Amino acid sequence: MKVLANDGIAPSGKEALEAKGFTVVTETVAQDDLIDAINNEGYEVVLVRSATTVRKEVMDACPGLKMIGRGGVGMDNIDVQYGRDNGLVVFNTPAASSLAVAELVTGQLFSISRSTYDSERNMPTNGNSEFKVLKKKYGKGVELRGKTLGVIGFGRIGQYTAKYALGCGMNVIAADPFVENASVSVEVGNQSIDVNIDMVSKDDLLAKADYISLHVPMPKEGAVIAKAEFDKMKDGVRIVNAARGGVINEDDLIDALNNGKVAACALDVFVGEPSPREDVLAHEKIALTPHVGAATVEAQDRIGTELASQIIDFYKV
Repeated sequence: MKVLANDGIAPSGKEALEAKGFTVVTETVAQDDLIDAINNEGYEVVLVRSATTVRKEVMDACPGLKMIGRGGVGMDNIDVQYGRDNGLVVFNTPAASSLAVAELVTGQLFSISRSTYDSERNMPTNGNSEFKVLKKKYGKGVELRGKTLGVIGFGRIGQYTAKYALGCGMNVIAADPFVENASVSVEVGNQSIDVNIDMVSKDDLLAKADYISLHVPMPKEGAVIAKAEFDKMKDGVRIVNAARGGVINEDDLIDALNNGKVAACALDVFVGEPSPREDVLAHEKIALTPHVGAATVEAQDRIGTELASQIIDFYKV
């Protein structure tokens, strides 16, 4: 029972598997060598994150492969349905990282409201000589309390994001074609308060939201947010995308930032990862993180444990 954790696995997961007799290898195999490694080393389970892809050709060429696991939520780097149709167990860990992503989104909501991301770029180099200039530049922030957050995609991450926003005093609306009615439980001071969320159409959300957070999978046809959607938004809207790079059309985003339709944007994901566009990275109105939404110590520990649990359950050991 050999497991290749090609993009790594938390010690908790590795230890749980080894305690049940699995051999867990965490040395990364290059994408072009993946098929040979699986066959030559006899791996029955391959675990990946976002760096490694497992497509149809890998599945077809590796008859001994039984399970493909994705540590995290998005599975667009795996031909999921093809694998399942051909007898493979293809699984992910959707619950393990939801809280971590929502916390990053919440932090970015504050950052793009007060321009702290840009201030932190300029203060080390210009703070001594241009202190008053920078004070004036960053002295027109806005507050979250009382503003409306529109959440597009109301799964686990969207719901956690809504909880944090409600805790900050924001109003929350959501759009999701698969959710008709929704409520979230907000824990405050050892109390749990159920809050009903107003589910609206995407167009209504775009028109009403002061802030927009995206929590949807990679679109099959076109971006979820492009020029037509930007045109429906309030002037000065702020946007966070911690879902997938292709969810927002980056050309249209830059235009919307330049013409003032979007006051600021935070991106954790990018088209063309791991080589994002330089004009996106250099834009002064974009707060940037390198796809680390799920990358907390706690989330990685939960991901490792959940991966191990699903493998152990499959092998019944």
